[in-house]
Amino acid sequence: MNIKNLLDVLELDSGILGGGSLAVHSPIDGAKLAQVHEHTAAQAAAAVDAACVAFMAWRLVPAPRRGELIRLLGDELRAHKQALGRLVSIETGKILAEGLGEVQEMIDICDFALGLSRQLYGLTIASERPGHRMMETWHPLGVVGVISAFNFPVAVWSWNTALAIVCGNAVVWKPSEKTPLSALACQALFNRAVARFGGAPGNLSQVLIGRREVGEALADHRGIALLSATGSTRMGREVGPRVAARFGRSLLELGGNNAIIVTPTADLDMATRGVLFAAVGTAGQRCTTTRRLIVHESVADDLLARLKKAYASARIGNPLDIGTLLGPLIDEAAFEDMQAALAKARNEGGTVFGGERQWAEQYPQAWYVSPALVEMPAQTAVVCQETFAPILYVMRYENFEDAVHMQNDVPQGLSSAIFTNDLREAEIFMSAAGSDCGIVNVNIGTSGAEIGGAFGGEKETGGGRESGSDAWKAYMRRATNTVNYSHELPLAQGIKFGEDV
Repeated sequence: MNIKNLLDVLELDSGILGGGSLAVHSPIDGAKLAQVHEHTAAQAAAAVDAACVAFMAWRLVPAPRRGELIRLLGDELRAHKQALGRLVSIETGKILAEGLGEVQEMIDICDFALGLSRQLYGLTIASERPGHRMMETWHPLGVVGVISAFNFPVAVWSWNTALAIVCGNAVVWKPSEKTPLSALACQALFNRAVARFGGAPGNLSQVLIGRREVGEALADHRGIALLSATGSTRMGREVGPRVAARFGRSLLELGGNNAIIVTPTADLDMATRGVLFAAVGTAGQRCTTTRRLIVHESVADDLLARLKKAYASARIGNPLDIGTLLGPLIDEAAFEDMQAALAKARNEGGTVFGGERQWAEQYPQAWYVSPALVEMPAQTAVVCQETFAPILYVMRYENFEDAVHMQNDVPQGLSSAIFTNDLREAEIFMSAAGSDCGIVNVNIGTSGAEIGGAFGGEKETGGGRESGSDAWKAYMRRATNTVNYSHELPLAQGIKFGEDV
């Protein structure tokens, strides 16, 4: 693991590796990767001010031309996919296939945004007044602030930035303090795209390395028109009101406590594979990780036996090694949270399979665990809480309506899935009477969303939407226009101003 050589490939100045106050460690073995410099709140405010200047120029660039910059960014990502994906794995502990997959998401959203740059459509609306036309126009919003989490250290930035840039905005990004190197590498690639583009204003995209005070500075700065924040529900409870207090916009992507329902007609081979990846991928550290399995009592024993066999065979180890399925947790705090949740589950009547620490002798400063299956007598308090670790709570049901109620009966509402070959069950699950989540899947797991669809959820997940579909509208402001091409001046609603009624 030669981090300097990797940064050289990414054309990132290796001088950033030392001299700062923020220590960066790899969860793979606990080794220190760098000691980077942090920004202050005052520097964050200055960055936003500079971004406001950049926005004033960038908003006047035609959208298809703005799309060209994102096309060039996509080219840089293609050229550096292997290096950036490996850096993501080193800094987060996710397996290399997932690190590369995250960079592919970035490439995909660049392609999406490029096409979008020629499709920022408004509506033409029928007017009730003769000789009039109504229409909507969409304009750039301003400076977009992005706060991202450690588990997807580059993809979330790209979802926001690719759309924000083609929509005519500037971006200021505060990555997780646990994964600053991946962010700095992304900024270096963006700078290369800007250099090839020619003519983009300076400070169109900036990275701020820091902790809580930097995030607070973005939340409070009136120059941030939209703050897109990804993280815990606790974080969202603080960020949302701060932004709302100044009448700013916020796009919140918060916690998920995602469930899969497995019905009597389900293909259990398919369900086993779907549950395995969704529950243990990224060591359970995805917001879309499956944390609850709601399985019909007639197939529960069979499915549990299959899952226990699959869990026991899932290879745990260095995420850079071929064949590894489960890398480490991000740090010791995550391990302690997992053990505390398992202890609560036992106290609430649960039976725990797995969950032990692994590789402690070989990697004493790293936190590898076996994934945990926990059979619960009911959906108790601990099951309703999100623990960012590979814990899958298993509950049984008799009636389909009870399963749907159990799926919905948690504070979070991000992702959900059902495995069934019953058309009625599938359709009910996707209907207004079914899942209350933002993502509702049939015969696939809860994680691994494509960029073509809007990503986000309801309730304590925050209500925000990123990535595909019409999520671009969050990064723009709407104007309703009425054009009078007649020689009269009729009023709406048939009002005769100044005349007797």
